[in-house]
Amino acid sequence: MTEDSLAEAIAYELRREILRGNLPPGAPIKERDNAERQGVSRTPMREAIRILAKEGLVQLRPLRSPIVADPSLEEIIDQIRVLHALELLSGELACHKATDDEIAAIGALKDRIEEIYGDADTLDVFELDMQFHSAIVAASHNAALAETHGAYMARLWRARYLSARRRLSRDRVLRQHMAIHSALSARDVPAIKAEIGAHLGAMIDNIEDHFRELGNEAQS
Repeated sequence: MTEDSLAEAIAYELRREILRGNLPPGAPIKERDNAERQGVSRTPMREAIRILAKEGLVQLRPLRSPIVADPSLEEIIDQIRVLHALELLSGELACHKATDDEIAAIGALKDRIEEIYGDADTLDVFELDMQFHSAIVAASHNAALAETHGAYMARLWRARYLSARRRLSRDRVLRQHMAIHSALSARDVPAIKAEIGAHLGAMIDNIEDHFRELGNEAQS
């Protein structure tokens, strides 16, 4: 494994620890301790932390250990609104530009999510769900849109995971995925924008509920 691929692998594991809450917002990420725990040198660990810092999941600090980012509710909501607009645009463009093979691949992701939903690890299902959305963006064949969407996806990775965990209705999530894919297959722009909007519309409410619960716990 090359040093670059090792750093990516380490970043992947740290990212999952952040999502699971094993590394909560504000927690320090001690380079030496984490390198020893994962059995790697400090060089790829340092690069992995830089990767997460570029994604907005980690905050670097001069002469101090980096910490897990702890964005405010206002910052998260502002970013969600941008992500929402990007995914609506990607759905519209994908209806015009997606190839039949790309639409079939998106359908295969939908089917795979349905197959493992409820049985697989929550984080594994979430990552597959994000692949579904990213595949629609890729099918828009707009490099600038894909780059911008990727940056916002990275910044909102934890917020989106928290939101996904609060969606307790399996039938609703799977039905929305099916409706999004059906609209894309029909190349129906109004339908796909409505379905993507419905699918993402609960994110702000879910995140506000999460912050409200944190505030109640702090008061308690």
